[in-house]
Amino acid sequence: MSARSSVAALSPRPRVVVRESSHNTPLPATMAFMRWITLLLLGASLSAQNSSAQNSSAQKRPFDVQALLKLSRVSEPAVSPDGKWVAFTVQTVDIDKNTKPQQIFIVPTEGGEPRVITRDGSVNNRPKWSPDSKRIFYISNRAGSSQIWAMDPDGANAKQITTISTEAEGVLVAPDGNSLLFVSSVYPDCGDDACNKRKLDADAASKVKARVYTTLLYRHWNEFETARRKHLFVVPTNGGAARDLTPGTRHVPPFSLGGEDYSISPDSKEVCYVMNADAEQATSTNSDLYVVPLEGGETRKITVNTGADNGPVYSPDGKWIAFRSQQRAGYEADRWRLMILDRATARVSALTDNLDRNVNAYTFTVDSKRIFFTSEDRGRTLLQMTPVTGGGAKLLISGTGHIDDMQFPTDGKTLIYTEATGSHPIDIYKVASSGGAAKPLVQLNAKLLAEHDISPFEDFWVTGAEDTKVHSFLLKPPAFQASKKYPVLFLIHGGPQGAWGESWTFRWNAQVFAAAGFVVVMPNPRGSTGYGQKFTDDINQDWGGKVYDDILATVDHAANLPYVDPDRMAAAGGSYGGYMVNWMLGHTQRFKAFVSHAGVFDLRSMAGETEEIWFPLWEFKGMPWDNPDVYQRFSPSYYVSEFKTPTLVLHGELDYRVPVGQGMQLFTSLQMKKVPSKMILFPDEGHWIGKPQNSVLWYNAFLDWVTEWTRK
Repeated sequence: MSARSSVAALSPRPRVVVRESSHNTPLPATMAFMRWITLLLLGASLSAQNSSAQNSSAQKRPFDVQALLKLSRVSEPAVSPDGKWVAFTVQTVDIDKNTKPQQIFIVPTEGGEPRVITRDGSVNNRPKWSPDSKRIFYISNRAGSSQIWAMDPDGANAKQITTISTEAEGVLVAPDGNSLLFVSSVYPDCGDDACNKRKLDADAASKVKARVYTTLLYRHWNEFETARRKHLFVVPTNGGAARDLTPGTRHVPPFSLGGEDYSISPDSKEVCYVMNADAEQATSTNSDLYVVPLEGGETRKITVNTGADNGPVYSPDGKWIAFRSQQRAGYEADRWRLMILDRATARVSALTDNLDRNVNAYTFTVDSKRIFFTSEDRGRTLLQMTPVTGGGAKLLISGTGHIDDMQFPTDGKTLIYTEATGSHPIDIYKVASSGGAAKPLVQLNAKLLAEHDISPFEDFWVTGAEDTKVHSFLLKPPAFQASKKYPVLFLIHGGPQGAWGESWTFRWNAQVFAAAGFVVVMPNPRGSTGYGQKFTDDINQDWGGKVYDDILATVDHAANLPYVDPDRMAAAGGSYGGYMVNWMLGHTQRFKAFVSHAGVFDLRSMAGETEEIWFPLWEFKGMPWDNPDVYQRFSPSYYVSEFKTPTLVLHGELDYRVPVGQGMQLFTSLQMKKVPSKMILFPDEGHWIGKPQNSVLWYNAFLDWVTEWTRK
């Protein structure tokens, strides 16, 4: 039964809010900061509104998957210490070669045309500046393997720095400019690179490919675990032998040590990194912060929280380490709080205990007195600021899109950041701390987007289960006419603790679906992030309960829109969204078609097939033999007798999060029930479909299916 639906419509105009908190700590250049923060998104807002008006022209082309794959994908901006340049990575798509090459670009912060500075190799990424801004260090496969290279800012004088047999990734530059920190997957019992090389060669030559395991987490996402582990290494910036900073370590997870999970102190004497040292990592989210001297030596644990700690960032003056923390052990969707550690006293304090939102990105101001951080709020990003000594956060921006990658050059005169919205992928911006409007530095996709009909995101709210307000985004098709009746496509997000946002994605791109002639509705029901931790927690042990009522309340509202044909509705989702599609298969006949991508079908077998066992332990309070009732109550496999809706099943065979057997069981059930159905398996894909030609097939098959069954 669906919940009673009522609507609280929101204005589609972006909100720009400057709000004082309860504390009155003086801030240098406060009015200037407030002025540029206020203007930061106003300019982008006006630009977006003008763009929306232009894009409504029927002369523009619909934004299809071919247009999507022509976009440049900007990432990893790195501002030079002298504030004159921004280096960044651009990934493009070569459909014919079925590849996604990456190159490094550079742009002056004073404005100008971005230009490419790497050309050799298919992977060039993670640009990092030397302290004097005269060299860029980066990762490249230009010599046949992933190694650290260095070059001048114009790309000249490229030099290979590492030649390690196990390859290098995730480079950082020590603030003194003498050392580079990086990660390599090595054999823990090897003491040097020669040993690693011998083992690599032996493994490659062996005719036996059997895998032997005695512990869990033996595979993750789309890879099986090997005998290798990720260790931290240091190498001189001018090259030489690399030293293992974590020798013999067997507990560093082979999957979680990422670029955001280690950093170097400003005096270049210490490294802080993240490690989960629990013996059974498949059931633990308990990562902690550790420190080790950069010259090598004893490793020391500096956090004791039983939940996850990650993302260490040193303050410029070296007095503090900021990081994110979750309180509840075993719960990967607990609220991320911003924490600060006083290095002199080892005292840890929570800076955002009073903020009922997740903290995402963060950076110190150059004087080390404050932290700028972002948090997710109702599908958009807030930019806030808090003193390192505590006292409450100041809300700076509540705007239209998703802000990330904030960086201050060493002089503190400007802020560099990225922004994406539902109407454009990531661009790079700059704003001056002395005031003024934000200036776009990189908009590589502006011309292509201007040639296509891009729909603005709209908001609406309904009343869901237990009289709780539920938010959704809506997109109208190109050349929209209010007098017409359109089919509607509901997109159910995964997670389940996730959310649709006013941001850009290359998977499940709502613009592509709208361009096919659908009104697209993207609900954020119970379990979604950005609406308070209780709203997120309400899905625990209730996968098919309140969230299902929330979604049907959204369906009720959409079905009553004057331009929607309620007899031509389809729904699609991936991961948990696929689960919800499978659940709706057995609980409603309101839809003409379903698409289930990587969807959970049978909870009992899923618990035994997936890799991160902490997930079912938390979501269902134990394994199937511990809590059989909840597994039976919310498993779509128990409701096959009610399956009637035509369904497309999509699944990657390398998906170890929701293993392919879940999709196969679903398709078998549909076929045995004589329900119109089709299954497409991707033998070279995991949980997401990423290869260019596979992506084209995925989008085309998806749209062909929902179009066929919602045709008049």
